[in-house]
Amino acid sequence: MPNLIGEQAVVIGAGMGGLTAAAALSDFFAKVIILERDDLPPEVAGRPGVPQGRHPHALLAGGQQALEDLFPGFSDDLAAAGAVRFSAGLDVRVDRPGYDPFPQRDVGLIVYAMSRPLLEFVVRQHATRRDNIELHANCDVREIIATEDGTAVKAVRFRNGDGDTETLAADLVVDASGRGMPTLNFLQANGHALPPESAIGVDARYSTGIFAIPENAPSDWKSMMQLPDPRVDSHGALLQPIEGGRWIVVVTALHGDAPPADMAGFIDWARTLRTPTIYNALRDAEPLGEIARFAFPGSVCRHFDRLPAFPRGLLPVADAVCRFNPVFGQGMSVAAQEARTLKHLLRMSAARPDPLAELTPAFFAALEIVIDTPWSMVSTDFAWAQTRGERPADFEGTMKFGAALVSLAAREPSIHKLMSEVQHLVKPRDVYREPAFARLIQVEMEAT
Repeated sequence: MPNLIGEQAVVIGAGMGGLTAAAALSDFFAKVIILERDDLPPEVAGRPGVPQGRHPHALLAGGQQALEDLFPGFSDDLAAAGAVRFSAGLDVRVDRPGYDPFPQRDVGLIVYAMSRPLLEFVVRQHATRRDNIELHANCDVREIIATEDGTAVKAVRFRNGDGDTETLAADLVVDASGRGMPTLNFLQANGHALPPESAIGVDARYSTGIFAIPENAPSDWKSMMQLPDPRVDSHGALLQPIEGGRWIVVVTALHGDAPPADMAGFIDWARTLRTPTIYNALRDAEPLGEIARFAFPGSVCRHFDRLPAFPRGLLPVADAVCRFNPVFGQGMSVAAQEARTLKHLLRMSAARPDPLAELTPAFFAALEIVIDTPWSMVSTDFAWAQTRGERPADFEGTMKFGAALVSLAAREPSIHKLMSEVQHLVKPRDVYREPAFARLIQVEMEAT
């Protein structure tokens, strides 16, 4: 390996963040070891470490592109495994306040829908094909071990499937554990400050059902989303196809309002949604299994870049850095984009005298760019007065901008395409600041 910058890297967690990070590291370390607490069966199956795994998971076009960059041939393998291919603009019906439905158009984005277990299984297959990546299941990480002076990491201590404690030396430790407790515990134990946090408290509740797609399913859409109207309530819904000729359907609510846990109540709840689209689709669909429920307190972003110093050789990624309201469907795509960014930074720093010394600050700076657009989207949860947290400056102006953008996109296919590219994390929201677009949106805002 001509670009080798270390002997061994250890990744905590074999979810989307850990698997993609391992792929990014594999060209730069002689060995990459992934430690996963859960058992990992050799087939497509859920696991306890992903409590939201029975609910819909979106793979946005920007995330799919990142996965294809990390794992060439990934999209073809996903389709071969049963994922459903569709046009992100033409095959999706969106009922949004004032537009029931929003115009369906080809916006040039092809995406796939599948269950979370299927997606993770295909990614895991790609990652473990690499000769220098080892994945060890049933390994519960107990501690990241510091050097004598506490300024760097040197090892990871974990309990294996036999109940024995082991220690692995590491030049680099990537914390993809989800909640990031290994990183926070390490910082506290070694006298480092904890990162400041931004939070958007929504107290979301979800209920999800699986249905066999009926023969009389709508022919003018494959996936359907109903966006809530904050002036009325917080009730939303998403229906999307998954492998095996099935629909996965979730109904959502915020701030203590809870969708039902039984199938009859689930169907009744769908009947009360602002538009009848979901209910009409489900009337003749056969339920498969029980209703799954999930609770999400709020989005949280940890600002590691604002710390005066950070330990060498430690990198938190994905949900350990920023956890988004799942209703926006961004988490997996952001994790993949972070891993692609990590690979780029490793490539740039490989020829330098001490690549690991510069990696952490460079990665945190780059994360700010990756996270900026999706975080701005989840910030629209402040449209509900009950939402906790620090409301962004000029939030009313932001909401007026959003309304003008939607109005313009409904009429103009080119703006619809641009809005879709930002929503799918293909382009950053900075494109909205380009002079020609800014003039268009200003006229629209003045007219509405």
